[in-house]
Amino acid sequence: MPFSLARARALLFEVPRTAKLAYCLMRDDRVPLGPKVALGAALGLIVSPVDVPAWIPVIGDLDLLALGVLTTKVFVDACPEAVVEEHRARILNGESVFDRDLRMALALVQDGLRRVASRRGARLALRESRESEEQPA
Repeated sequence: MPFSLARARALLFEVPRTAKLAYCLMRDDRVPLGPKVALGAALGLIVSPVDVPAWIPVIGDLDLLALGVLTTKVFVDACPEAVVEEHRARILNGESVFDRDLRMALALVQDGLRRVASRRGARLALRESRESEEQPA
């Protein structure tokens, strides 16, 4: 099978969408436990420090990427079709569980940054006031 740049580009754009869909499906109670466990086990193997086929020259480097893509695709295929289509529609509209969780995480990060900045600003103001008190008039 010859290398196709268009196919590689399409795959690169599809991976984030499929990962987002898998995230939403993992959080859905209507998806059976079996596919969730299988996906979790495969992802555990991917992040594991043990790299079994690393001794194979080219394939050893691509095995984890291929395993991740394949596992996610099999997981999505094992989920009920109606649930998959519902989540796909929500993803397209920006109303998915992933989008909601991402907005919440970003809001928490922004809130934390504001708190750090306000504390730093308060410390700076306190330091400046102490320095101005210590200077002779």
